[in-house]
Amino acid sequence: MPKSDIEIAQAATMQRIAQVAREKLGISDEHLVPYGHHKAKLSLEYIETLKDRPDGKLILVTAINPTPAGEGKTTTTVGLGDALNHIGKKAIIALREPSLGPVFGVKGGAAGGGYAQVVPMEDINLHFTGDFNAIGLANNLLAALIDNHIHHGNELGIDIRRIQWKRVVDMNDRSLRDITIALGGTANGYPREDGFDIVVASEVMAIFCLATSLKDLKERLGNIIVAYTRDQKPVRARDLKVHGAMTVLLKDALAPNLVQTLENNPAFIHGGPFANIAHGCNSVIATQTALKLADYVVTEAGFGADLGAEKFVDIKCRKSGLRPSAVVIVATVRALKYHGGADLKVINTENLAALEKGIANLERHVHNVTKNYGMPCVVSINHFIHDTEAEHALLRDKLSILGVPVVLARHWADGGKGAADVAREVVKLCDAPNSFSFVYEDNDPLWEKMKKITSKIYGAADITADNKIRNQIKKLQEDGYGHYPICVAKTQYSFSTDAQLRGAPSGHILNIREVRLAAGAEFIVMVCGDVMTMPGLPKVPSAEVIDLDDSGKVVGLF
Repeated sequence: MPKSDIEIAQAATMQRIAQVAREKLGISDEHLVPYGHHKAKLSLEYIETLKDRPDGKLILVTAINPTPAGEGKTTTTVGLGDALNHIGKKAIIALREPSLGPVFGVKGGAAGGGYAQVVPMEDINLHFTGDFNAIGLANNLLAALIDNHIHHGNELGIDIRRIQWKRVVDMNDRSLRDITIALGGTANGYPREDGFDIVVASEVMAIFCLATSLKDLKERLGNIIVAYTRDQKPVRARDLKVHGAMTVLLKDALAPNLVQTLENNPAFIHGGPFANIAHGCNSVIATQTALKLADYVVTEAGFGADLGAEKFVDIKCRKSGLRPSAVVIVATVRALKYHGGADLKVINTENLAALEKGIANLERHVHNVTKNYGMPCVVSINHFIHDTEAEHALLRDKLSILGVPVVLARHWADGGKGAADVAREVVKLCDAPNSFSFVYEDNDPLWEKMKKITSKIYGAADITADNKIRNQIKKLQEDGYGHYPICVAKTQYSFSTDAQLRGAPSGHILNIREVRLAAGAEFIVMVCGDVMTMPGLPKVPSAEVIDLDDSGKVVGLF
């Protein structure tokens, strides 16, 4: 019986992280802040000394729309990083940290799988170095000071009906989506409606991942709009004099976390916003630092290329100046058959008709990457033992029409050497013509930006919104936020807002349900469909099987 991911990870021979840093990156011990033997933070002071070094090549890993059949985007990111090192290149991977909500829910962790993992896997998927705790505390400190300010006289004149800021917890807990606080009398403050988001949906998380320094972090935190007065004037975090204390809580967390792969290659894992309700990328600081330390940096964007990659391009790249040299689009034969209408019960049976139909999903992602984002790409197919040669041949034939190579990868079973062919193709692509472009321009009106995303990337016919939402968007435009990029929050499972519409639907209408201003992160969130910023747990959550055995080992963690 094949070993589980956690069994493979626990059997790994890890090097001390100081040895990995010294031998692979040339970083001496004094620049590391160790968290035990196998994980450390790289000091911000050392990162400052790297600014004059040339940048390596940035490789973005993205995927088709996720399915229950599985794709393996993070596994491919790790496997590709190991593969580049395997063929003699100096490479680092840069990933997001997992949220505890999915870890104890249904999606799983974010450490890869099989023989393409980052370790220590249990630590990474659980509390790690405490970054998410710091982000949650900073968020909730701001929430506490809002209510405290109102309780002690409300000098700023906050309208308690127009408080925008929510509390957060890093767990899927649907019961906290909409609550009433401050019950029990005058000593407990003013009762009002409130709610919780999951930590990864917090604007503090988005700011954390976009900030380039502690100074930048503090300024962005101060710019957060938490509420409005009765005459519609914004109240910011700096008006409550809390952004300094928030920065103090985050000062250690802002330093990137360094760990290793199963093959003892370096990996930065830092920050973790969701891509269906946030911008879905690891921290700018970690990515920029990795580019100074290696010739190739492999990073990923959350979910499919319609959500994560679009935000990587239009938010992260726009704000940071980062430019990928190549893109890897991850798919599996199983997942493509699912997009073609195949039932999960027979997903392992050869079905060329379903595969051909499902390839439409992959083709649209390829089109988006090559035409709308303007970057060269390769399709990496995660190999499953039930795949057939006829299915692989059909994939190659269909994609050849688009001029995109299709490469089979076996990193899940064979580690870095199993993705060597993908690595060689990526190295070639990094020197190919690159006409990187954004989906919309800074000076496009907000409504037009949203229309361009939905028509170009999602294949939608139009967008709609009720009068209240349209007026909010109009006011944001008039108030000077029209140059901000758009962060679309919608289901990750479809190009539409209907999670059941597989493949490549077109001609659909996207309704904008809610608009949020993230003035510190400097983007506008447009919530579409029924997506939630506080997920719920499934009927049988992963928490039911996660445990400690009699020897103190974690079991059941994937």
